[in-house]
Order: sequence, then structure tokens, then C-alpha cells
Amino acid sequence: MAICADLLRIDTSNYGTDDGPGERTAAEYCATVLADAGLPVEIIEPRPRRTTVMARWPGLDRTRPPLLIHAHTDVVPAEPAIWSRHPFGAELADGCLWGRGAVDMKYFVAQVLAVIRAWSGSGQRPARDVVLAFVADEENGGQLGARWLVEHRRDLLDDCTEAIGEVGGYSARLPTGQRLYFIETAQKGVLWFEVTARGPAGHASMINDGNSVVTLAEVVARIGRHEFPYRLTPTTRALLQTVADCVGEPFDPVDPEALLRHLGPAARMIASSLRDVASPTELAAGGKTNVIPPHATARFDCRFLPGSEEACAARMRELIGPGVDHQIVYRAIAVETEFSGPVSDAITQAVIATDPGAITVPYLLPAGSDAKHFSQLGINCFGFAPLQLPDGFDFPAAFHGVDERVPVDAIRAGVAILERFLQLC
Repeated sequence: MAICADLLRIDTSNYGTDDGPGERTAAEYCATVLADAGLPVEIIEPRPRRTTVMARWPGLDRTRPPLLIHAHTDVVPAEPAIWSRHPFGAELADGCLWGRGAVDMKYFVAQVLAVIRAWSGSGQRPARDVVLAFVADEENGGQLGARWLVEHRRDLLDDCTEAIGEVGGYSARLPTGQRLYFIETAQKGVLWFEVTARGPAGHASMINDGNSVVTLAEVVARIGRHEFPYRLTPTTRALLQTVADCVGEPFDPVDPEALLRHLGPAARMIASSLRDVASPTELAAGGKTNVIPPHATARFDCRFLPGSEEACAARMRELIGPGVDHQIVYRAIAVETEFSGPVSDAITQAVIATDPGAITVPYLLPAGSDAKHFSQLGINCFGFAPLQLPDGFDFPAAFHGVDERVPVDAIRAGVAILERFLQLC
């Protein structure tokens, strides 16, 4: 736990600019642990203090292509005044380590470093070479982290064939008593729409049938209340069929949410993977109360399922309607891979070896991660950063939330799973 606590005390807040503290201090900490374990380290810094650490961990079978393990060290900002405990205090309370990044995702950085440190003393090595990437800037799309590596230093990654990273490997207990471990094999893509309504400016005391704020508000309400239809990808179908088999209920593709009641807090994450989602997130209009502005702007964060980008974009344009300007200001691909092959087998064997009776299931992450960038190199990416969570722990709520924390026992159990995986990978 000491490594995780140390990392949580390092403020690596990412404000979407270079105004924050950057990842340099955390990167130096990681580099020291790696160097002390005898691994050669490369520090990469596209801009001052926006720092990524790379290393190669030799495995037993050097003839096999390496596995990539990636984790980001940046975190989203936190406002101390609304937290129960200081977000960079790394306090231990109620069986949890508290702090921004506890779940997203410094616990996994700590798990990997802890295994490397422990194994370096015994001479133990992973089954094959492992490329380690502790990257910057994931919380702003990886432009100075994973994306930068793919675009400028692919020589460090080109021979990797599979990868493990965040938002997978966490558990939920079914009513039957069995634990499911969700392994992320797919994730939604991203479209950010900027929408601008225009109309005649004027004095607010006058009737104005073309008020840009009113036009925009109607668009925001229309999109915000819209419910996209269900569309189940192969990953989600496999997950729901497994749940149905475990609880002895039928899987009805017409009503896939019926099975989610068995998944506890994880149901919210899975529910968001059943359809495309568009959320209004930013509004800007005017500058003076008695002036009707000539334009009003909103931004929408659209998350589309693999294979539905064109349909999602077309539906958004229909909802925006005629006479309103719009453009896509950011796009990221959706990805999906099969839960099969040597890495999948090693994940399942490692989970069952440390938690007998457990079941691994693929799932689709409704958000995104650096896997989007690494997958463009042909790397099959899996979300596997193992945590054996206590019953009822709301894992999805911890992401970017107030009072973010991670159960200590969950981290320890996850380390045991990770060690077994590295022996098999």
C-alpha cells in the first residue's frame, strides 16, 4: 500500500492544458522504482513536466512478442473543499485508501510497481517480455501520452501484440454467490459536437422570436432527453448471456436491462453500454442580462458503440435540426476485440487460481481509455487491472467522483491475481 499512498500524495491534476503540475514528479517516482529493480528506463517529455516513463521487463521466453502494460499517472482535478478527506492526502480510513486517482488509476500503477519490486529481489520474471508504459495526459485524450507515443515513438511499441490496462478486472457478486470479473474487450467511440444557434441581437425588453438562447435551449432539451435504441455488440451479448446462465433466467435481447438488477453497482456501467449516449456538457451565451445575444453555443459528448458512428452522427444531426450550425470538434474511434487467445486464457486462469469459482466475462466500456491509441498499432487491448471488490462497493461512482477511494483488501487481492497472470501471460 505504501507505493499507492505515495502516488496519491503527488498532485498530477490534468486541467486539459499545461497549467497543472504535470506528471513529472510521479514519473520520477516510477522511474526510481523501475531503476532500483534493475530495469533500463526511458523518460519521455513532449512538453515540460508532461512526462511518460517507458521500460522493458525481460521475460522468460524472449522469443515471444512482448505484452504491453499501460497505465496513466494523471488525474482529473479535485476540489478539496467538497471532499471528506483531502484529495491528495492518501488517508487510510474505513478499509480504503482515499484520494484523487485511487481508482482512476494509480492503484494499478502501484500494483505493477509492487510486483516488479518484489520479483526483482527473488529473480522471478514474467512469462514473456513486458513493455511498461506509465503515461501522461490520458485524461485529455492522450495527446501528450499514449497518442504521442503512437505517433512519434512507435518503435517502443511495434513488436507488442497484446496489452492490458485500465477499467477491467474488477468484480461484482451475483445473487448466486459467484463473483464475475469484468474484462474490458471493447469501448465506445467519441464524437464531440459543437452546436451554435444564431439570431438577431437586441434589447431583452423586446419580443424576439429568433432568440438564439431559446433556439439552443430547445436543441439541448431535445438531445438531452433523447434515448437511442438498444444495440448489442457481440461483447455485450456474451456478457448478458453469461449472467443469464448464472442466474437461471432467459436473456431477452429486446429487454436487455432486465438482467442488470443482478449486477449491483456495476449495473450502471453496463447499462450505458447497451446504446449510444449523447450528453449536453457545456453552454455559453451572452454577457449581459439585458442583451439578447446574437449566438449561443453548446457542446455535446456523444459516445457511440462499435459500428454505429455514422448512425449516431446522422441521428445527432436530425436532433439538432435545420438552421442551427454544428461541427464535430473531436473524434475517437470505437474498438472491440474478442475475448479469446493466450492473454484471455491467462486472465481467466489467474482469476480462477486466486478466486476459485469466479467467472470472467467480457464487457464494453461506455467510456474510453488509452487502448484506443494502442489498438491503432494492431495491439489487442484488454482492460485488466484486477480488483476483488467488496460486495456493494460502487466502483463506477469512484471515477472522477468526490471522495474517490479504493478498498485496500481489493488492491491486495488484485496483486495476487496480477502476479499469477504474469506467470502465465
